[in-house]
Amino acid sequence: MPNKSNPKVQQKPIPAKGKRLVSGIKPTGQLTLGNYIGALRQFVKLQDELKDTEFFIFIADLHAITTPQDRQELKKNIRSVAALYLACGLDPEKVNLFIQSEVNEHAVLGYIMESTAYIGEMERMTQYKDKKGKQPEGIRTSLLTYPALMAADILLYDADIVPIGDDQKQHLELTRNLATRFNHLYGDTFVVPEGFFPETGARIMSLSDPTKKMDKSNDNAKSYIMLLDDLGAARNKIKSAITDSDGIIKYDVKKKPGISNLLTIYSSLTDTPIKELESIYKGKSYSLFKTDLAEIVADALRPIQQNYFEYINNPRLDEILSQGAERAQLIASRKIQKVFKKMGLGRIK
Repeated sequence: MPNKSNPKVQQKPIPAKGKRLVSGIKPTGQLTLGNYIGALRQFVKLQDELKDTEFFIFIADLHAITTPQDRQELKKNIRSVAALYLACGLDPEKVNLFIQSEVNEHAVLGYIMESTAYIGEMERMTQYKDKKGKQPEGIRTSLLTYPALMAADILLYDADIVPIGDDQKQHLELTRNLATRFNHLYGDTFVVPEGFFPETGARIMSLSDPTKKMDKSNDNAKSYIMLLDDLGAARNKIKSAITDSDGIIKYDVKKKPGISNLLTIYSSLTDTPIKELESIYKGKSYSLFKTDLAEIVADALRPIQQNYFEYINNPRLDEILSQGAERAQLIASRKIQKVFKKMGLGRIK
């Protein structure tokens, strides 16, 4: 929560290169409970656990424009996502939080990664195949090539650790391939990153169709919970979540995807092992389980919402973003200079 009596963020000293963690979220709408469990909550834990690691967390606004965006809505969402990052517990003294487009080197290295990748690699990306069918006005080139920008986002900071969900394994593998290929062509330049997979909650599913990922773009508002949802509405979405007819509270993704998804949410928010939850609720009804989970979700959202409204119109948010961008650009500009020199671009000696 912002400290109103001391709004000035102190400039952090520049540490020597240790380990680095990089991640970002697109500002194409409000963040969901799935984003919180699968990403933001993990970052908060990691910032305290990984003492020797510098964090670069960004709002991926360049990725948002692969599909048409309303200018004012995008501007609003960028700020909202930044405020939610902080509201969820990211500490600006431990994390460099910034907006992707404010560090121009992302776009520069993105083009260089396009020049390193092959068309076939882009066309094989599962998310491209899924998204291109949803573009009635035609497919933008960036929708095909955005994995190259995603690789640049990671490689720009020599990231050692990249937190990812199951659906992003393909993107990380492409990033590793591009780093290895570039290093082979031009000499040692990029760190080949490793993925970090959360122990639980890496992929939260839709409440209305638990065979699909929780997605804010779903037309059915009952399929997801937004972090800024009214608490009563959030409770009702949990209580109306699709389960099955046998009434047994047991984790089995294939046979019981609905209750398995709810168990994952419960386990993630309370740090209670799923096996222990199965024991606690053995012989009890889905109704009781959902009622308990609804309160747990509301309890998790309440402080996030309170913190969010403290941040969203506070000048300190801008100071934090400016500080994060300054540090990110320092690292990014050094990397681009090295890349240009390796490739023979410009007049760098």
